[in-house]
Amino acid sequence: MTGLVYKSTGSWYTVKSEKGDFIECRMKGKFRMKGIKSTNPIAVGDIVDYELEETSDALTGTIFNIHERKNYIVRKSVNLSKQIHIIASNIDQVFLLITINNPPTTTSFIDRFLVTAEAYGIEAILIFNKIDTLNDNTLDEQLYLQHIYQEIGYKCLRISSTENKGVDKLKEMMIGKVSMFSGHSGVGKSTLVNAMEPTLHLKTTVISEQSKQGQHTTTFAEMYDLSFDARIIDTPGIKGFGIVDMEKEEISGYFPEFFKLKDQCKFNNCLHKEEPHCAIKAALEKDEIAWSRYNSYLKILEGDDEHYRTDTYGEDRAASDETRN
Repeated sequence: MTGLVYKSTGSWYTVKSEKGDFIECRMKGKFRMKGIKSTNPIAVGDIVDYELEETSDALTGTIFNIHERKNYIVRKSVNLSKQIHIIASNIDQVFLLITINNPPTTTSFIDRFLVTAEAYGIEAILIFNKIDTLNDNTLDEQLYLQHIYQEIGYKCLRISSTENKGVDKLKEMMIGKVSMFSGHSGVGKSTLVNAMEPTLHLKTTVISEQSKQGQHTTTFAEMYDLSFDARIIDTPGIKGFGIVDMEKEEISGYFPEFFKLKDQCKFNNCLHKEEPHCAIKAALEKDEIAWSRYNSYLKILEGDDEHYRTDTYGEDRAASDETRN
């Protein structure tokens, strides 16, 4: 039997059958996905083959095969530095929710996420959320950030879930697609999903006034069917986004505005640092490339993961479950 993984907790997987039934399944043995060292061999969005098992309590299943993925998106594992954590697979588009100060989202975090999406061939769209909370200063900052990314070519949306601004536009973009929501804890992922589909009643919390950080509400990635012919994968909030599996020479290729100019550099292997006749540095001096983007590039190039850590305990629990199994 074949089904689609809707939720993964590390030991149990909720699989939707072709008939529309939800079956709780476990893995059969260990899976090794073409050399991918992952803390979670099975991810939300995977198409799997399973066989039913009738226990005394309920009907369960055993997954014995994972179909080839068209794509997937990962982040660096928290406890196991040489492994990755697959956030979700078979995604049509990913929406990164950004808030200016409620909680703050740094350009470094945004750029790391965008680089990863570029590397794995997934369209990334930026949602500037909670626009109803902006004052004059933070509004200017939000509009400036939006300008930077729109100039690069990224689609941007301005949304207020509480005032229902921009929600209909978002729903139009999601019709017929599998979309993933990501961002820091507290940026309003679950609140936005509830605004689109009130019957889901996803758990939400308020931002801590002292720390300006969100609290844990989503602990594992989970997919939901929406009434307007769309699927959404709601993911745990994350604080940092460690870059994995990239050679230094290829990193600039995942910055679209850098990629357009790379062939104009004097050296084919230019890292855009001290090299002479560098087209990227020349564009930077002319303000044709944002300094924030260049600084993010340098941090990734130098492997600066100092501030990387997760803001959810879901992966830790999943990794420990896999270790025990």
